[in-house]
Amino acid sequence: MKITVIGTGAIGGNLAAKLSTAGHDVQVADARGPEAVRAEVLESGARAVDLADAVQDRDVIVLSIPFGVAGRLAGLFASVPAETVVIDTSNYYPGMLSEPIEAVDNGQVESVYTAESLGRPVVKAWNAALAETQRTKGVPAGTPGRLAIPVAGDTEEARRVAMSLVDDTGFDPYDAGTLADSWRQQPNSPAYCTELTLDELPAALAAADRDKDAAIRDSLPERFAALGVNPTVDDVVEMNRAAHR
Repeated sequence: MKITVIGTGAIGGNLAAKLSTAGHDVQVADARGPEAVRAEVLESGARAVDLADAVQDRDVIVLSIPFGVAGRLAGLFASVPAETVVIDTSNYYPGMLSEPIEAVDNGQVESVYTAESLGRPVVKAWNAALAETQRTKGVPAGTPGRLAIPVAGDTEEARRVAMSLVDDTGFDPYDAGTLADSWRQQPNSPAYCTELTLDELPAALAAADRDKDAAIRDSLPERFAALGVNPTVDDVVEMNRAAHR
């Protein structure tokens, strides 16, 4: 497939490399220009392009940008065909990684807000696994204990496309339903960054509680500080699991 990844941070850079390795035609764009794309992101064959050219003639566009800034790209996406699948990987951490957004604080689902800001539908994927989990723990389909990643979107076809790509990055995709239900995979739900298998993930999604999960999310600075210097990915996963025991 012809894929563009917009955003070259830990998750975006990882996805560009993995999808390119899987045989897809991958372009990468950074708001700061092609020269800002790290060399290691391109080592697997992805190409750095200007943001203005990044969305033309693409099957899939992955938005791996901070939550709340998608609206700045609405003009860029105005000419993107409706059949192009747009995937959102962002997470809302008010006061930590983004400014508080009143609509979301008042109950609007994060990715519904992103879709409205962008002016087109999006699919939610890859947000519920740590970047380091995604980088190091992907394995071939059929491997015992393979970790799962939830995918939410409003059309079966868009979810199918995103789920196929999740599989290509080394994880079992799970159909998590419509975008309105994607709050169940947002910070800090039982399904969020807790490294669950396909058998374990449905119960975790069902156990989500919006008020409780938001409180756990907002306590992240204190909980993370308690891990000490240089916590491992396993330390962070255990911290997230422990919050729901």
